[in-house]
Amino acid sequence: MQNVIQKIEKNAKIAVLSGGLSSEAEVSRRSGKGCYEALKRLGYTNVELIEVDTNIAQKLKEGNYDYAYNALHGKYGEDGCIQGILETLQIPYTGCGVMASAVCMNKEYTKRILSTCPDIPLIKSAFVKKGENVKEKTKDLKYPLITKPVSEGSSFGMTKVNTPDELEKAYQDAIKYNDDVLIEEYLVGICATVGILEGEDGLFATEILELRPKNEWYDYEAKYTKGMTEFILPAELSDDMTKQVKEIAIKAFDIAGCKGVSRVDFLIVNNIPYVLEINTSPGMTETSDLPAQANAMGINYDNLVQIILNGAGLNK
Repeated sequence: MQNVIQKIEKNAKIAVLSGGLSSEAEVSRRSGKGCYEALKRLGYTNVELIEVDTNIAQKLKEGNYDYAYNALHGKYGEDGCIQGILETLQIPYTGCGVMASAVCMNKEYTKRILSTCPDIPLIKSAFVKKGENVKEKTKDLKYPLITKPVSEGSSFGMTKVNTPDELEKAYQDAIKYNDDVLIEEYLVGICATVGILEGEDGLFATEILELRPKNEWYDYEAKYTKGMTEFILPAELSDDMTKQVKEIAIKAFDIAGCKGVSRVDFLIVNNIPYVLEINTSPGMTETSDLPAQANAMGINYDNLVQIILNGAGLNK
């Protein structure tokens, strides 16, 4: 996998999109800087690092770019918004298209689409829209539960609910972020994530990364505080479970209509690999999961960036 074919011409004008308008803008700037520097090392001579703001459509139109490398994270960057602008401007771009980006940003709609495939395990849940009775909607779920804003990352607004008396407060905390809330049964298992890439020979999975948080679950503190999570790469799973997780991840990627690159998160409970969500614009910083997963299978950072760039335009 070390020798990756360069499909894009070296003098192509490439806009690396970073920053943006979401709470994840700073992480995106780090991702964008890394991708920009990799493209320069790969020999691309006409690369620009673009700070995305409300004038992005004008910047892209005036820049006359041949390709856009999407290093945005969060709202407006991986929910179909920037993808729609690029479609309108007819600029080929990396990653997933409008539909898959919008669907996968919403945890509930992701689950609805994945539920059409009986081979993809999903945790039992309830979807509570604004104004609905949260206790009535969750009456068939077994406690403990976990509340999740449907379109938020980094574990913002997530709360573990041990008893019905705690449910209303947790629900109110979640709707500070989104009007709609996904409430799942809280299960204890192995946290794992796997990258999916689209290469010369089709879709393939990276090595699986296992996450062992020191907190009760993989919350914001566990994600972003050094030393609060142990990372095992490759994951310490049986050969059969490793094969199963990778196959399910590829199937989920395909069913959701993803293209180019994504990362699929799992919770493995009693040898059942439940799909939690699909991240259509994985982090590309020096400490992000996807570069580490790819590197563990012999794909260094620059070659990973090349593989993702090669996918520009696949999302039609």
